[in-house]
Amino acid sequence: MPLINCPECSTEVSDTALKCPKCGVQLRKPKRGFFGKLVKWGFVGFNILMAIWLIGGMNSASEGMQALSGAEQAGAAIGTGIGAMLILGIWVIGDIILGLFVLFTRPKA
Repeated sequence: MPLINCPECSTEVSDTALKCPKCGVQLRKPKRGFFGKLVKWGFVGFNILMAIWLIGGMNSASEGMQALSGAEQAGAAIGTGIGAMLILGIWVIGDIILGLFVLFTRPKA
């Protein structure tokens, strides 16, 4: 086990230590494990996917609205609103669940 000198108090410390045992200065940051990285990137990917899904759904719903009659436009608008709320609901629930996983897999200091 190689030893390094603490930059603050010059005490010899293990190179694997996160903090100096004498003065408590942080020597290096803790890193996420493989599962933690996988969960974190899954969270990021989920948010990107939901944003694309919401934007794409709104764009496709508004494409052919000009050719519809008044009642058809009202029905399409109501359906689009319901669809948007469904997507936003899934997004919020997914973010809560994945956010908890990200929180629980963060590196311990």
